[in-house]
Formats: sequence, structure tokens, C-alpha cells
Amino acid sequence: MTILVTGATGNIGSQIVDHLVKRGADVRALVRDPAKAKFAPGVSVVQGDLLDVDSLREAFAGVSTLFLLNAVVPDEFTQALIALNLAHEAGIERMVYLSVIHGDRYVNVPHFAGKFAVERMIEQMGLHATILRPAYFMNNEFMIKEAILSYGIYPMPIGSKGLAMVDAGDIAEVAALELIRREQSPVALPLDRINLVGPDTLTGADAAAIWSDVLGRTITYPGEDFDGLEQTLRQFMPSWMAHDMRLMGQRFVSEGMVPDAGDVDRLTTLLGRPLRSYRDFVSQIVASA
Repeated sequence: MTILVTGATGNIGSQIVDHLVKRGADVRALVRDPAKAKFAPGVSVVQGDLLDVDSLREAFAGVSTLFLLNAVVPDEFTQALIALNLAHEAGIERMVYLSVIHGDRYVNVPHFAGKFAVERMIEQMGLHATILRPAYFMNNEFMIKEAILSYGIYPMPIGSKGLAMVDAGDIAEVAALELIRREQSPVALPLDRINLVGPDTLTGADAAAIWSDVLGRTITYPGEDFDGLEQTLRQFMPSWMAHDMRLMGQRFVSEGMVPDAGDVDRLTTLLGRPLRSYRDFVSQIVASA
């Protein structure tokens, strides 16, 4: 009985591997470059790519449970469909898929629309999966910390409806727990969806106030400048991705990213501890700056 983790060297995947190892699971990690794979003893490393059919067939052989994570890339949707079809072909009945919250609402945002389409495929193929739907990652704030620390502004266009930002560590632990639950079940469990959110739903002004309090000086939320955001993001990501992020920001403002009733309680019960707060995350950034 083997759990295969895709994206295993990334921020989420590497933490999932660690959690699984600590819980005694038999773990196989799919990586593009084995030289970058620094895992605990006992983790089996296989080289492969989500567009390389032959490598996936080899990686899926003997796997009982799959964690599927697709990075935000131009062919993300194709990667997911190939992986799921090959997993089905290999007889893998137990899966955890990392999607995104509100994919059905953020219909014009490419990576949201792609993940929601994958969800529909999982459902229509009758695959036994937990679909994890994370909100905006707190960890994305590392991209804007220089603007906050150097210029005294909080530039992410969150708007006034609020975002329930979630910590990557909480995402990884929930994913590991779901993988273990499915792996250890005597029968393949039915489809389930879990919204992954933080304990607080914050507006742009709320986020700026937390930064102000932690830093001991005023950080302002200047409002939404989508042209400026896109141009800033282009400095360290491709133009298509910067535009994707711009569209996401526009949906933050028009739709918000608010949890459903019971989401926070469900996650707190599942983890057996409180969810990490945005204030704690900001304090960590400031302490390490």
C-alpha cells in the first residue's frame, strides 16, 4: 500500500511527505529532478513529469492512493487530465486533489476555471477522491513583503468583502490526514470536498491594520490598483501568470473569498488544534526580516 505524492519538492508537497512519514505511511515522491529530492529515509523517489505518459505509468504502478497537485502553468488542465486518466487506468481508487475555493464563481480566472473543470471530471468519472479547496495562501504574502516593509503600503487588492487566507502548513496537514484516512479505509470512500480556510476573514484594511500593529508603525491599504499589480508581478513571473493574478484580484474585490458556515469548525476538529492566524504569520515574517 503506497501513497504517491506529486509536486513532492514544492512547499505543499514536501510538507505532506513529512507528515505522511511521521505517520508511518509508505510514501513515493514524484519529482522532476531527483537531485533536488531531500526526503526522510524510506521515501521512494521516482523521476517523472505530469506530461510524460510513460514516466507516470511507471510511477503509478503499485500505488494505492494518489495526491495530485498541479502547479499554475499554461498546460495545468492537460496535466491534470492525463494524470487522472492514467491513475484510473492503473486502478488507483483513492485520491486527494488540490483544487481551489470558489472555482465555480471565479469563472474567468484561468487557474480557477481549470481546477473546477478537473473537479467535474473527478465527479463524472466516479473517482473516489477528497477535493481540497484552499482559499488564498498566506504564504503568497512573501511576494509583497518588500512593498509593505519599504513603502508602508499593503498592495494586495483584497477589497472590502474579505478573504479567509489559509496557511500552507495547515493545507499540507489536512491533505496528509485525508490521504491517510483514504489509504487506511477498508473500502474506497465516497467523494468529499473540504474548503481550506483560515480562522479570520480579512479585508484589505484589516490586513494593513495587522501589519501596522505587528510592525509598530502605520501600514496603509491604498485601494485597488490592478494595472500597478500586474506590472509589479511581471517583474518576477510571466505575463500570462501576472494577468491571471490580476483577474484573481479583481474577483477578490467583486466576490470576496468567504468561508461557508462550519468550515472553520470542521478544520479545527480535523486538525485537533486552532488554525494558524494571519497575525501569527505576519509576526513570523517580521521576526525574520
